[in-house]
Amino acid sequence: MVLRSSSMSSNPFYCTFGGSNQSSRTLQATLTSVATIFMKPSSSSLQRLQAALLHLGDDGLPDYPPPKPWPQLSDPLLDAARPLWVFGYGSLMWNAGFPFVESRIATLHGHHRALCVWSWEYRGTVERPGLVLGLDHGGSCTGLAFRVADSARDASIAYLLRRELTTTAYRAVSRTVRFAGASPVRALTFVVDRHDERYAADLGFDGICETIAQAHGGRGANLDYVTETAAHLEKLGIACRKLSRVAATCLELRRAVDDTALHC
Repeated sequence: MVLRSSSMSSNPFYCTFGGSNQSSRTLQATLTSVATIFMKPSSSSLQRLQAALLHLGDDGLPDYPPPKPWPQLSDPLLDAARPLWVFGYGSLMWNAGFPFVESRIATLHGHHRALCVWSWEYRGTVERPGLVLGLDHGGSCTGLAFRVADSARDASIAYLLRRELTTTAYRAVSRTVRFAGASPVRALTFVVDRHDERYAADLGFDGICETIAQAHGGRGANLDYVTETAAHLEKLGIACRKLSRVAATCLELRRAVDDTALHC
């Protein structure tokens, strides 16, 4: 089922990011490595990206998209002759940030949506980290697949690298996603790196809920992130029972804390 197309502003790639604890040198190496997956080593696209990485913005991230359109990417994983699809499983579903022609409900097998990434800036702190979503190994995940406008292909990849890889917690990969009643496609998506220090493993349901109920970062309460995500998924008609259960449990924990504070 096709859900919608996007009507974007004159600058659809504008996005503001907060500061990061990730060093500029590590970030540069990470983005360059990911870009190499999607571009030939000899391509002028990769050369321009490497040059852009030498000029970081005030937020410590590369200043791109570049002022001029990039040449067509040569992409061994996502055939440049075919449409570019992007699979979103979290905030990308309702805040894509790039121009797309259509979006469809799609399922990715081999990974599942999980609160498995420590947030030390946006939804928590180093002292009291929060948890945000990642695509973890195993199972399946239903989300939205976006077909990117051909004219925005290169700039969209650049934007997504900048948006999703502010830390080394995620890896850019190509995965098959499936639609109801239509042929599957390969899509760009971002999976969690289980070897990264931000990967939150084996917390258990209670540990996840206790963490979320208490964490607060630069973009607000971790609880708000979870409840808003669950509400958006419900609005899109995408069932994620575990996330809904976490949201409900965290709300109960938060109310219990607030009630205790009132009676002290």
